[in-house]
Amino acid sequence: MKIAVAADHGGFALKTQLAEYLADRGHQVLDVGTHSADRTDYPIWGSRAAHAVVDGEADLAVICCGSGIGISIAANKVPGARCVVCTEPYSAQMGRRHNNANMLALGERFVGPDMARAIVDAFLDTGFDGGRHEGRVALLERLDAGERL
Repeated sequence: MKIAVAADHGGFALKTQLAEYLADRGHQVLDVGTHSADRTDYPIWGSRAAHAVVDGEADLAVICCGSGIGISIAANKVPGARCVVCTEPYSAQMGRRHNNANMLALGERFVGPDMARAIVDAFLDTGFDGGRHEGRVALLERLDAGERL
């Protein structure tokens, strides 16, 4: 699987560790930045990763900032991106199972490396349940198209 990774300065260290972990798991990693711990703005990196997923350059994405919140908001501004911010594995599983999430956001200040790897594993190893959830995801796609529900 090809996984895009991105982070601002607040998530740079975690992104770097997770990129290595993903490669060790056999995934192809597309690092869209940032490439240093210098101060930068999370909307740039969240949107770049989201575009990589939506445009088909990557299958999924893992993005990081200090809390995971800001970068996830930025990613979710890109139509077609469904990013969940998680602090434990169960919410990552549910984001994939029920929402067909295609992006995972993590906060470097909220989760340590071991927990981050467990969350990434849960996210990547879980598929979309489909069924009754398909209609809800279709509604999200209608929102992406600018439709009011």
